[in-house]
Amino acid sequence: MKKPQWITAGIGVVLVAFILFFGKIIPKKKQVETSTPAQNNTANTISADTILSLAKKQLSPDQIIRLNSLENSISRGAVKDQQLHIYHQLARFWFDSARVFEPYAWYEAEAARLENSEKSLTFAAQLFLDNLQIDEMPQRRQWKALQAKDLFERSLKINPSNDSAKVGLGACYLFGGISSTPMEGIMKIREVVEKDSTNVYAQLMLARGSMMSGQYDKALGRLETAYRLQPENIDAVLMLADLNERMNNKSAAIGWYEKSLSLIKQADIKNEIEKRIGELRK
Repeated sequence: MKKPQWITAGIGVVLVAFILFFGKIIPKKKQVETSTPAQNNTANTISADTILSLAKKQLSPDQIIRLNSLENSISRGAVKDQQLHIYHQLARFWFDSARVFEPYAWYEAEAARLENSEKSLTFAAQLFLDNLQIDEMPQRRQWKALQAKDLFERSLKINPSNDSAKVGLGACYLFGGISSTPMEGIMKIREVVEKDSTNVYAQLMLARGSMMSGQYDKALGRLETAYRLQPENIDAVLMLADLNERMNNKSAAIGWYEKSLSLIKQADIKNEIEKRIGELRK
């Protein structure tokens, strides 16, 4: 994958910063942008136990001791607040100390399911959704999509009118390889846009779907709509830069990349974009 596609792969600077935090470097090989075909059966998706087991192999002896202490404090008979406290401690351990995404998100999800609030469920679902879009392993990507799907569905039971959760649910199908066709996800997102054409999140997701299928004109229209509605939306700006580069509109791509610089605070990301601008000017 080219650098601009890495920059926009997760839709936005927030995710790029998240990738950098967990040590993800710019990949030399092509990353996954589309959902995996149905022949990769979701029945073969790896389990949470496998995810946790693999993650533990990355720990130092001192970290294993700390983790075992936390895990052993989980009790089936514990009251809800005690369980929530342990889940959040485990999530912080994997985020702050181990710096491994999957178990961090898993324990955030377990806490969200136990708490069962719209806010916590949506937060945990979005963690999985953002990360799965840059995950190159099909089975692990499907696992993340199924986790996000479950969390979004739980959130929608609490608040069926949450359009962001509806878009997120559609994106799970679109990018997660848990459906036989991306159209299943696209239709869910279109329902939101048909009701509210000013929903920028939905417009961006549909634009990504159009880019996946090579329908660049459709993607351009949706991205221009998103930018018109929110001129400072970094997702829209970076995707417009990427799309124009794919369409071989170098001058337009440079313009959008330059526009993004004033919206980005992270120096390392700015440096990558400035390098890309220099390459396009050659």
